[in-house]
Amino acid sequence: MKGFSSEDKSPEYFYMGLYVLVGAGALMMAVGFFGCCGAMRESQCVLGSFFTCLLVIFAAEVTTGVFAFIGKGVAIRHVQTMYEEAYNDYLKDKERGNGTLITFHSTFQCCGKESSEQVQPTCPKELLGHKIFGMIFSMVLCCAIRTSRDVI
Repeated sequence: MKGFSSEDKSPEYFYMGLYVLVGAGALMMAVGFFGCCGAMRESQCVLGSFFTCLLVIFAAEVTTGVFAFIGKGVAIRHVQTMYEEAYNDYLKDKERGNGTLITFHSTFQCCGKESSEQVQPTCPKELLGHKIFGMIFSMVLCCAIRTSRDVI
């Protein structure tokens, strides 16, 4: 197990794990279709195959989780190094590193390393209107669900 956590191989295992999860999700769609077909036909053979496929996919996802846990420290350091490089590029040339820093800040909902004075133009803008609209929409949905329950 120690060989899997070497500094050189950890990012490869981390990314390989991501590919396995994407593949498992795609496979899960196909397997789910066969599960529905087996349930409609009430076929024990198809439902048994469905269960076996789900068991194999579950084992693959657990294994992927172990690999991701082993390589997570190295992956975090790689992201931190990439951010440091983008931050330093932005401080040297404001136009060149602008897009990368904006992507980092919007993805991680942050602004700068210690303070936001030097990188203020790359900070994500608060979209208060979208948040208010989302809250109002969720309240309308809650009220609609509550009244539909009273009707039943």
